[in-house]
Amino acid sequence: MTKEQLGSLIIASEDTMYHVAKTLLRSDADCADAIQEAIVKAFTSFQTLRKDSYAKTWLVRIVINECYAIMRREKKLVPMEEYTAEETAEERADYSDLYEALGHLTEETRLTVTLYYMEGYSVREIAALMNTTESAVKNRLARAREKMKKELAEAQ
Repeated sequence: MTKEQLGSLIIASEDTMYHVAKTLLRSDADCADAIQEAIVKAFTSFQTLRKDSYAKTWLVRIVINECYAIMRREKKLVPMEEYTAEETAEERADYSDLYEALGHLTEETRLTVTLYYMEGYSVREIAALMNTTESAVKNRLARAREKMKKELAEAQ
């Protein structure tokens, strides 16, 4: 893969990278930071990619790792309870019931749902991305559907 091909892949994957980052991080600024760091790391280590066919999966994995790195840094700075308490009513109103229900899922389940339903990854690809089994991915999707169904029914 050349730098030009990587650049084209990054441009084509903007939405995917944002959706994945937004699934793990609340702040748009943190999402932007994670994506920028992922792009820098991708350009500095693109020669380590063995097969070009896995380039998008490789790029998404870098974004996920950067999101986790940001979460670890922020965990040291601000307790989550304080962060959610500071959230204004206006910020909460920006999200639909669906996104609110999605937000109640565990981190790994939320990421699984985003990759499957929003980004169109297959169960096999998600399992490879998240270093888990295909059956675990299927179970997470089933539990997420059930939980979100209950929460959305209660919201109405």
